[in-house]
Amino acid sequence: MNKYERQSRFPAARQALPQDIAGDIAEEISRLPSEVIELSEAPPLAPPTALGHDEVRTIVISLMLTMFLAALDQTIVATALPTIGRQFQDVTNLSWVITAYLLASTAVAPVFGTLSDIYGRRAMIITSLSLFVAGSVLCAIAPSMTMLILARGLQGLGGGGIMPVVQTVISDVVSPRERGRYQAYFSSVWMAGGILGPVVGGVFAEHLHWSMIFWINLPLAAAALALLLPKMSKIPVFHRKREVDWLGGVLLMASAVVFMLVLTWGGTRFPWLSPTIAAMLGASIALAGSFVWHARRADEPFLPLSLLGGSVVPFAMGAGGCALGAMVGLTVHLPLYYEVVYHLTASEAGLALIPLAAISTCGAAIAGRTMAKVRHYKRVAIVGTSVAAAGAVVMAVTTLPLWGLLVVMSVFALGLGTTFPVSVVSLQNSVARAQVGTVTGAMNFFRALMASFTVAAFAAILLMTLGPDVSLAGEHHAAGAGVVSSIPVAAMITAFRYVFGATAVLLTTAAICMITMEERPLAGPAAAPVQMAE
Repeated sequence: MNKYERQSRFPAARQALPQDIAGDIAEEISRLPSEVIELSEAPPLAPPTALGHDEVRTIVISLMLTMFLAALDQTIVATALPTIGRQFQDVTNLSWVITAYLLASTAVAPVFGTLSDIYGRRAMIITSLSLFVAGSVLCAIAPSMTMLILARGLQGLGGGGIMPVVQTVISDVVSPRERGRYQAYFSSVWMAGGILGPVVGGVFAEHLHWSMIFWINLPLAAAALALLLPKMSKIPVFHRKREVDWLGGVLLMASAVVFMLVLTWGGTRFPWLSPTIAAMLGASIALAGSFVWHARRADEPFLPLSLLGGSVVPFAMGAGGCALGAMVGLTVHLPLYYEVVYHLTASEAGLALIPLAAISTCGAAIAGRTMAKVRHYKRVAIVGTSVAAAGAVVMAVTTLPLWGLLVVMSVFALGLGTTFPVSVVSLQNSVARAQVGTVTGAMNFFRALMASFTVAAFAAILLMTLGPDVSLAGEHHAAGAGVVSSIPVAAMITAFRYVFGATAVLLTTAAICMITMEERPLAGPAAAPVQMAE
């Protein structure tokens, strides 16, 4: 008999398994897991429907408008501060109108990024814009300086969520290879908002009423939501619902707020070596240590520490943080250099900053287009950061005429701008889709901390070189103009040699990070570029 033939003359349906085998099978079946998976957590049965060019364009335009809101409100208040101080008869607390926004927006960036991976992009974009609008309304109707500061903090909670959620939504609708193009669009929007903010704020405060700088946010936010929400249902869903590690989030935010206060008050309200600053720094370190200790033991931590390791994420964060820190630090302190060395007025010094902001956007656009076409995409950022570092060295070792400085600054900005799209896209391309929001929020959090640290470090360099009585970061326009005009030109040139030298160190570090970062193939097919205008 063939061994493959049946060994029994009875039909298979009438045969019974031996008792011992049947018992074993029943026991194994009883051990099988009986967990029921939520339908919302199940993987899709088919890939989501691809978005058309018109739909992607609508989503991109609405996200650009949303980001414009956040960028505008970081600078629009500055020129209206004197008017606000006169109305409330409170000048001593004016700086908190800006500080409250920065503290809140920095602290919540990783929170919104993580929550978008848990509850979805739609819920978080609505939440962040709602907080932003509510804060804007409360700012506009604030009856006192205290209420205005608290409302600015609420506005900052929403503004801090806009940036990471917008970048995460873009990662959902555009392939990594094509995403660099869109990063350039958003860089230009961010630059435009930063430049227009002081101008618009000054016009509103002088010719209308300072509250208009907050009322203007309502129609802009409504337009952004009207464009975006109808298309959100077509955006692919990659989030995964899970328990939220609120303790980890609170520890991370508390550590960031205390550290930001150290950078804000150090050298101004309190000496750097004062017991108050030392105690606050110790508290920040203790809170950060508690966060790390908790994250290592939590089943699903708020920010998985493993996500920040590897051969891509830390180096992308380091490169982007150093580049942004150098840019923000120079933007804050260069007006002082222009006014003392080249005898420019405050408005002329502001105009002289345009090459740094505008041409860095051109660098981002070049890098974005390069990423869509070449395989070794990080080379453009390596070359760019190296050129920027060389430009900083030139500014540090030579005293240039104004036109020469602007030329070198333009080359510097062009190279610096290449870092941003390469670092963002590389970082998002290196993690699972369900963790893109988390890692994007962490990136924005680290960049904001790095920018604040660089501003404080540059200020410390200038104070150590020029003396502690010099007002920095625009404060001299209000009360210290006489002190600034008395600074010798040679002393200011010497002080800024150290600032430009520190900038060169930052950009060299960014170049090293780019060289060290693993260059992983960009996922997804390259798509045809979306035309932003008919």
